Amino acid sequence: MKFVGSQLAYYLSDREFKRNSKVLFKYLVFLAIVIVVFSVFFHFIMEIEGQNHSWITGFYWTLTVMSTLGFGDITFESDMGRFFSIVVLLTGIFMLLIFLPFAFIRHFYVPLLESKKKSRVPRSVPPKTKDHILICAYDVIARDFTERLKQEDTPYFVIENDPDKALKNFDENVPVIFGELDNEKTFSCANVKDAKLVLVNRDDIVNTKIILTIRNLAPNIPIVAIATDDESVDVQQLSGADHVLPIKRWLGEQLANRVNAQHAKSQPIGQYENLLIAELPIHHTSLVSKTIRETRLRQKYGVSIVGIWKRGRLHPITGSEKLSEDSVLVIIGNQEQLQSIDELYFDYLANSNPVVLIGGGRVGSAAAESLHKNGVSVNLIDKDSSLCRKVSPFCNKVFTGRASDYELLKEAGIMEAPSVLLSTHDDAMNIHLASYCRKLNPDVRIVSRISKARNIDIMHRAGANFVLSYATLGSEAVLSISKGQELNILGEGIKLFSTSIPSVLVGKSLGESGIGAKTGLSVIAVKENDNVETLLSADTILPRKAEIIMLGNIEMREKFNKIFVKDI
Repeated sequence: MKFVGSQLAYYLSDREFKRNSKVLFKYLVFLAIVIVVFSVFFHFIMEIEGQNHSWITGFYWTLTVMSTLGFGDITFESDMGRFFSIVVLLTGIFMLLIFLPFAFIRHFYVPLLESKKKSRVPRSVPPKTKDHILICAYDVIARDFTERLKQEDTPYFVIENDPDKALKNFDENVPVIFGELDNEKTFSCANVKDAKLVLVNRDDIVNTKIILTIRNLAPNIPIVAIATDDESVDVQQLSGADHVLPIKRWLGEQLANRVNAQHAKSQPIGQYENLLIAELPIHHTSLVSKTIRETRLRQKYGVSIVGIWKRGRLHPITGSEKLSEDSVLVIIGNQEQLQSIDELYFDYLANSNPVVLIGGGRVGSAAAESLHKNGVSVNLIDKDSSLCRKVSPFCNKVFTGRASDYELLKEAGIMEAPSVLLSTHDDAMNIHLASYCRKLNPDVRIVSRISKARNIDIMHRAGANFVLSYATLGSEAVLSISKGQELNILGEGIKLFSTSIPSVLVGKSLGESGIGAKTGLSVIAVKENDNVETLLSADTILPRKAEIIMLGNIEMREKFNKIFVKDI
């Protein structure tokens, strides 16, 4: 009974109940009026037949006839009375036996069962919860972000105002609490004052309202907001957000940077302390056909090769890898060292033909603008003429039509283009275009956005050299802010990992450790106290009480933990 009472208490406080109760109440009032009217007519007809009955008897007869019980102790003798009995009987069948059960089930019983299920979703975080991260929507960014939080054992909670979505997330073991996002009580129950950070990732208009609600309750809590439109950045900042991230614009700029990697220079893509991580394309250089050892980049320029990109996949270094035209080295060094290495390209003639950009939406527009600022000529293809007009100031030429049209692609310069940037929001279309462009121009560099992580491998197989998703960029940006670090976007799923050297590896050389061979991770530096050593070799000894910085994906990191950290 106590449980039923708590369910009813919740249901009675629910907004949906108020709406349902009004409908049910109106029907019951109408039913009561019909019963009263039939009782009055009962007395009227009985008097015509010369019978006298009390009002209680009138209600008794009406209810027995309407409910089809029909005891038969009180009957009419005239045709008019019997016709009235038929009307009352048919009305009762529809109103009591059909409509009333339907109304009760629809407007009371079903909502009660739904409330019972939905009440399983917590309304607050566990007591004494602190240093947790609150997320205002479980979108693609949040899904990727929470995977990283799980890796680092950082507590988080998703706040959901839709009961159905909240229940679905709860059933999928997502830490979720149910509540209205514009209600201070929701954030009080989420213990926002002791939270580490709040990610506000609804649409721009709702974000502003949420930020104001949080800021009134917790003036000092760090708030990170995701902005869809650049125009909303200032509004959300003025509302109280500490960081507003225009992820779609950033995605376009990041993709544009990877287009530039095909040009004749090293391209910085990340940073670790005072060291830069850069991509070094070797297309048409003297390094083609050499092994890593034969390049002697460390001896000549002081930079370390920590990985090789080959058609979208990052491979660790052993020293014996033979480089090909499509290899892109991942190197680490300081700014002066990276500048000096560009002498490799003194005799290199860069392809000055326009980059082909397919898709002129927010991401494509940002990419076109970034390339234009860097002096890179762009030819745009989009089937939407309005988008073409909008992006045209940043383009050399604009072509309206479908990118799968061979003649249109040829006219846009696919055969001579150094790079193709695919920025449509349809993964299937990007995969199709990557495969098509690769067949038309085997030497072209293909850079593409992607929406769903499961399509990464197939995009690489289709011929893409570099792939980056909205979710990865957004989650990495938020994670960097939560850690107070610089944002490093090294590639889809590729991250920097820093960990203490496991006891089983202490005293071993880097070659003896087998980290690269066993896990696929690339060790890029060893940090002992404040000294960071990047000029590593197979003979480098892994000291005690030091950290190693590695490059790879989460699966590689999990394999590392399983092999080397199993004793912890």
